[in-house]
Amino acid sequence: MNKSDYAVFTDRMKKTIDVMQTNFAAVRAGRANAAVLDQIRVDCYGQPTPVNQVASIASPDARTLTIQPWDSKMLKVIEKAIQTSDLGINPQNDGRVIRLAFPQLTEERRKDLVKQVRKYAEDSKTAVRNIRREAMDTFKKQQKKSEITEDDQKNAEKDIQKLTDDYIAEIDKQLAKKEKELSEI
Repeated sequence: MNKSDYAVFTDRMKKTIDVMQTNFAAVRAGRANAAVLDQIRVDCYGQPTPVNQVASIASPDARTLTIQPWDSKMLKVIEKAIQTSDLGINPQNDGRVIRLAFPQLTEERRKDLVKQVRKYAEDSKTAVRNIRREAMDTFKKQQKKSEITEDDQKNAEKDIQKLTDDYIAEIDKQLAKKEKELSEI
């Protein structure tokens, strides 16, 4: 078996890591970070659109984000979307700009954030394991159809298991890095 047979599964595992990193970036860590708004969508002309595509986002200081919509009609829509999200910050609307003030993190909030990050990591591990299971099933079906030999199937299963172990180790590494970052805030 050559490595191109694993390319589909490798790509899916890479995408799982990318999604986890996106989720990690969206975790509010006490500092103003525009990435926390990446998951929030607003209704713009009937289409769910990310906030950063309908407004400019700036960080005037370490604990504040300002959101200035290009269309003033979007002000209320953006405000409502932020309020209904799980961001946990109440937006302040002055008629032109929405301000998000990030409070200092408490120990309890840090623990909640660590739990949230661990959940993202566990979800990613589950996704990687599901990809491994699909790969194993694919190779078993190929072997039953006599498309590959039994030895090739065993080798493929070993290679897929090694690939899975590598990606799980990467998830653990990213998780440890994020937990350390959260504890130092």
